[in-house]
Amino acid sequence: MTGGMNTAQPIHTPSSKTVAAMFKAGTSFLCAPTMKADADAILFSAKSFAAAMLAYYISLRIGLPKPFWAIVTVYIVSQTSAGASFSRGVYRFAGTFVGAIATVAIVPNFVNHPMVCSVVLAGWIGLCLFFSLLDRTPRAYAFVLAGYTASLIGFPSVLDPGAIFETASVRVQEISIGILCAVLIHRYILPKRMTGQFTGKLSTTLRDARRLAGNALSGTRGENRSDRNQLAADLPAIQGLATHLPYDPAPTPPRRILQLIHDRLARLLWLAAEIEERIEALRLGDGDAPGELIALVSDVGAWAASAETEDREAAAAQLIAHARLVQKRSGADAVTPGDRLAANLAGHLAEMIGLLEDCERLGRIIAATGHLRDVASLHGPKRAKGYVYHCDPWMAGRTALGAIIGILIGCAFWIWSAWPEGGMAVSILGVCCTLFANFDAPVPFVIKYLVGSIYGVVISLIYSFFILPQVTDFRVLVAVLAPAFLFAGSLQARLPTTFMALGITLTIPILSALGPYYTGDFATSLNSVIALFAAVGFGAVSMSLFQTVPVEGAINRLLRLSRRDVGRRALGAAPNEARWTSLMIDRTALLRPRLRLTGEAYPDVLDVTLHHLRIGHVTGQLRKAIPQINGEVGVELREILLVIAKFFSGGKAPRTTGLFDLNQRIEILIGKVAGSVIRNRLQIVDLLIDLRFALGSRADERIMTDDR
Repeated sequence: MTGGMNTAQPIHTPSSKTVAAMFKAGTSFLCAPTMKADADAILFSAKSFAAAMLAYYISLRIGLPKPFWAIVTVYIVSQTSAGASFSRGVYRFAGTFVGAIATVAIVPNFVNHPMVCSVVLAGWIGLCLFFSLLDRTPRAYAFVLAGYTASLIGFPSVLDPGAIFETASVRVQEISIGILCAVLIHRYILPKRMTGQFTGKLSTTLRDARRLAGNALSGTRGENRSDRNQLAADLPAIQGLATHLPYDPAPTPPRRILQLIHDRLARLLWLAAEIEERIEALRLGDGDAPGELIALVSDVGAWAASAETEDREAAAAQLIAHARLVQKRSGADAVTPGDRLAANLAGHLAEMIGLLEDCERLGRIIAATGHLRDVASLHGPKRAKGYVYHCDPWMAGRTALGAIIGILIGCAFWIWSAWPEGGMAVSILGVCCTLFANFDAPVPFVIKYLVGSIYGVVISLIYSFFILPQVTDFRVLVAVLAPAFLFAGSLQARLPTTFMALGITLTIPILSALGPYYTGDFATSLNSVIALFAAVGFGAVSMSLFQTVPVEGAINRLLRLSRRDVGRRALGAAPNEARWTSLMIDRTALLRPRLRLTGEAYPDVLDVTLHHLRIGHVTGQLRKAIPQINGEVGVELREILLVIAKFFSGGKAPRTTGLFDLNQRIEILIGKVAGSVIRNRLQIVDLLIDLRFALGSRADERIMTDDR
């Protein structure tokens, strides 16, 4: 020190703004999607491991011979949300119970004929798989379990059927304990509720719907296509969350409200396309659009884009009344095609306003977990259909038959070779053929499972012959099992690694033989490993040969079915409007993941399904109106619908009735109907205008010609 000077530096305390900025940055980091996903995965893994060890402990205490099945069940049942775990548990128990009963009924009756017994078991597995592929709701899991429970219990018992009842009984007990523990832990220990996810997704979807409406009114065609695709993706996502809501511990909205809001959002999807094309046609026409209509479009656009909630309902009622007034004025005194088009657009605008306002109102009711008091106060249709799933019995039968063939080939080799571990191998093969059957190309997912199984085998051998022989206390056992299961459980919570994680979590308990006492036997373990890899490897080969559907074939089949149904609607044999719309949206949802696999090979497929939806809607409406139309107009309308039916059903329409000629015929018919005295002529004119727009643009002609 020199001269006693104080060399200490002043301490600068951060300002309140700096502290606030640091706190905000830290909060943003912790709330980032990656951090949240990691935290959710860790929590899921911890709860699943706790449930597995609880199930294992209970199974040991009551003396079950193979308590490791309780551990396996916990990891199969556990889902990232409480509602999904509960629904999966319920359906797994139902499927396991039915599968055990079927096995007890089948095996003893064919005890003297192992191959016949194998055929019957394979037939049962295929039948269960067939029904699971037809029912694409969570209920399908019950059919899957009924099938592969019979595989797990039945095939190992084919050559030793004397203990089949006892085996089935204890297996049901072990699985039931696993289900109960998984459901209780995920439902009551820091539960992740599905309701919050659903309301958040619904809020995003309603925002997407308003943006779609606003862009349709502004005529931004490129953005409209993106918005339509987004809304088409939102609806199946909402439905996927909604299916688990009845099992969620939180209060859930009534099913009727969910159906009503779905039907309105689905209707808005194609209605926005109708409005967009009308606005574009009016702007490109020879005459100017009526000033009152231009002002109406501007007002509706401002209302749709506004985030204000006050007086929104009253503003919607005023806009609807204004739109109906414009429709009435333009339609009643329509002289030119432009007048008729203006009336048509005004009617669609009124409907769109009502749909958006209904969605907002129903969304508020859902957020408040309330009830709809007065259905009559809604603007749109009062009846609700809700989400409709596409079912394809032919494809389901093809996949089920492929599973049966693969299982029977495995059974034939097992019985012919007298392989001691063949029953175990075929039972695993049956599980693979059912568990991965809902994929067009299951082999990549089987390979992921196989990779996980390899890790599981290595870990199991380390546990079996190096760690478990040193363990003499249950608490120590839990501690040594924790690292492997916690790591695998965190992988299971992430979609890209789910199947690999299942390969780990399902292999370790079985190969480590986590039973009442240590039974380490290297020869037995080696035989089990060989059976596992042989079964999964042959399963991959079998599914690639008999259960794989080329992605192009799946896309083309969905398009053919949609085109066929348009033809049926034109002939009058068709479901109601809400069912038709929802069915086409579900087909769009089935197309989206397949299109991603093809790259740019099918760039216009989603537009094709939208046009199929629109054409099918208007032809169905016209077919209903035909009985009310007599004379030349009725005959001409029937001929037009017949041409459309032949075109979409694959028949040969006359060369003189191409799309351009058909549009001319529709335009002439519009003039005839407008000048007639038919009682509902304005409604028929609107429908014919809709049909002309659905068929008439050059893009439509290109798409339909390529599609054909």
